[in-house]
Amino acid sequence: MKDLRRYLVLKYIQYLVLSSPSAVSTFLGLLGSTYSLLLLQSARVSSKSTTVLISSIAKADILAAVCFVSDMIILAFDVNISSTAFTSALLQNLLTANTHTSCLLLSCIAFEAYLITFFPVESRHVRTVRNAKWTARIIWILVITECVIFLMEDFLKASSMSTFIGSHYAWLFHFSGTVAYLLRSLSYFLGIFLRIVNVYFYYKIFFSMSNR
Repeated sequence: MKDLRRYLVLKYIQYLVLSSPSAVSTFLGLLGSTYSLLLLQSARVSSKSTTVLISSIAKADILAAVCFVSDMIILAFDVNISSTAFTSALLQNLLTANTHTSCLLLSCIAFEAYLITFFPVESRHVRTVRNAKWTARIIWILVITECVIFLMEDFLKASSMSTFIGSHYAWLFHFSGTVAYLLRSLSYFLGIFLRIVNVYFYYKIFFSMSNR
């Protein structure tokens, strides 16, 4: 569990402290996720709600790994891509899915730590493996839906579909653009909110443990 705690600290720094991901933080995060997935297979690690959420965070880094490897291949072999704009948008959407999923799951872990510290008995029926699995699934569904909308907007822009889909379907181009804009705005403010909430949770936990 000590190694998993260190992994969570790394992930908090990567997604909720740093303003933007770097190659170094991404690489370290991928190494940490690989090690954590191997560690979670051990019989010494019991199946709890926290470990379920940690496992989902580690699996989310598969998306970052795909982007990382793709960039390495493109740079190393000078691969020519037929649709550069769309491919770039696709990789960016994978990174967005990875970031948003990880931030939401990390916030769930922070909330769970808050419940364990202040309401250990009252929250026991909430902190179950079943609820953790459902929470992870809902987060994945929401993030995938978000990225599909972003990808639809990028596809319409890249292929210039708005020029030949006809006036009857022109609303699709404008609708996807409007929804994507609203989602990006919501994601921005939600990111700020999650940072504040996480700081509050761990601030309360830290001073509670200090007083004890």
